[in-house]
Amino acid sequence: MQQATLDRPATSERVEPRSGRRSTLGAKDRTFGFMIALPAVLLFLVIAIYPLVSSIGTSLYDQSLLRPERTFVGFGNYTSIFGEFAERLGTTLVFSSLSTIFPLILGVALAILLNARIRGRTILRGALMLPWLLPGVVVSFLWAWIFNDSYGVLNHLLSMVGLPEVSMLGNPAGAMAAVVIAKTWHSFPWIMVVALAVLQTLPSEQIEAATIDGATRSQRFRYISLPHIVGPVTLVAVLEFIYNFGNFDTIFVMTGGGPGDSTTTLALSLYQLAFGSYELGKASAMGVLWLVLLAIISSGYLFLNRRLEK
Repeated sequence: MQQATLDRPATSERVEPRSGRRSTLGAKDRTFGFMIALPAVLLFLVIAIYPLVSSIGTSLYDQSLLRPERTFVGFGNYTSIFGEFAERLGTTLVFSSLSTIFPLILGVALAILLNARIRGRTILRGALMLPWLLPGVVVSFLWAWIFNDSYGVLNHLLSMVGLPEVSMLGNPAGAMAAVVIAKTWHSFPWIMVVALAVLQTLPSEQIEAATIDGATRSQRFRYISLPHIVGPVTLVAVLEFIYNFGNFDTIFVMTGGGPGDSTTTLALSLYQLAFGSYELGKASAMGVLWLVLLAIISSGYLFLNRRLEK
């Protein structure tokens, strides 16, 4: 008992220095981590947070690039542009929805085709990735040239086979169809890649068992392949919708928002307010409303992502 009593102080003396060393090392690690993250945090504050706060402040003033002074108007800018915002929101939703649905259908269909054992599928995979590698401005100019009413490739081919020429960019429905086609051609490859990657992770044992049990190809796709890819493809579709919601270059290059305002989306309307009418206050108000809407959509994406993960 005496020996055990003598050992206790010695044990406590050994533990205290170790605890002190660990706390010192932990403080040093935290300081080092903070110093490493500090440049990135400062850059984020300068590039993202400051412009955001500045835009929110500007949206409360009647401010123009043509006038040096500005006048506080509160929520006056929001009330004045709300009607235009609602109208442009409808056009944006049409463009975003169509530019998400068609690439999704085309991408998944091509992924199923390229997942089959067909000759030359490796070459096809590389060739079908080409639209995704091109910049959006290049793709927009390419399709604007194809759909041009005077010297476009489309009308030239129609005249060669004796069919009447069409004015794609000269009427509202045709212009919307043209920008959707251009965006579909540019976007389907990455959806195809994601769907193909998921299809290639399918357990071969399930496919073989279903084949032995007499399941047809459509049944194997419906009950095995489709449930396997629906989660990742749904998330890709939501991301594509969010990206299309803020798309600017395709419409700006191909139609400029016309004819009339038939293809003027929120992104283009904000650009016209800021750099066409030089109304910085109203443009900032439009941007803030747009930001709130994107935040709601992004929150829906995060909620959907968590549900699919569970």
